[in-house]
Amino acid sequence: MTTRVPTLKRSLRVAVALLGASAALGACTHTDQETVTGSIPNDYRLRHPIVVQEANRTTEVFVGTGRGGLTSAQRSDVAGLADTWLREGTGGIVIDMPINTPNARVAADSLREIRGILAAAGVPPHGVTVRNYRPTDPRQFATIRVNYPRIAADAGPCGVWPEDLGPSIKNKGYLENRPYYNLGCATQRNLAAMVDNPSDLVQPRAETPAYTPRRNIAFDKYRKGNTTTTTYPEADKAKLSEVGK
Repeated sequence: MTTRVPTLKRSLRVAVALLGASAALGACTHTDQETVTGSIPNDYRLRHPIVVQEANRTTEVFVGTGRGGLTSAQRSDVAGLADTWLREGTGGIVIDMPINTPNARVAADSLREIRGILAAAGVPPHGVTVRNYRPTDPRQFATIRVNYPRIAADAGPCGVWPEDLGPSIKNKGYLENRPYYNLGCATQRNLAAMVDNPSDLVQPRAETPAYTPRRNIAFDKYRKGNTTTTTYPEADKAKLSEVGK
């Protein structure tokens, strides 16, 4: 009996210690929504990152039931699409043609003109694929859709408000003076839409060759001891004030 009592006491102490440790660890675990909100980064570039991915560029050609051929503006749209395809296209051009619609016959006639414009711009015949489609909504106007895949940058979606802007017990961002979630989303989205080459957001471009004629003129002035800056005689004519002279 004398040996069993200390053993029992030690077992009870170990059990109590384990229960205390488990309770402490359990107190550190949160499963409510506030933890997700608290994990939102403060930097808007991390909340709304710009993503570079493949997306379609589409030009829609509206063809009426009684018109034969494309308008001058539509020809310019198709020619412009062909020009950008040569520069940024990552796949073939796909033309979606309406069928079983009031303008299906006229659209088929316009297809030959579209093919001719694409061929004249340098698009090979095997680079164009024609698909048929029928609008699901009969009220929808059936257009000729000319599209191709390309590399594009995008951000968002914007307009997401997981928290209130005003003071609230559940709004930790207001109490801690943190920026609200949607702040900076429009800026990131506009930057992604305006960038000409999405790869510029990831890596710099290679240097282009120097302009040799201008470089030779600057070196020749340097050897003669003259100033190498360019002078513009007409610059003084545009000044409205003599302050600073």
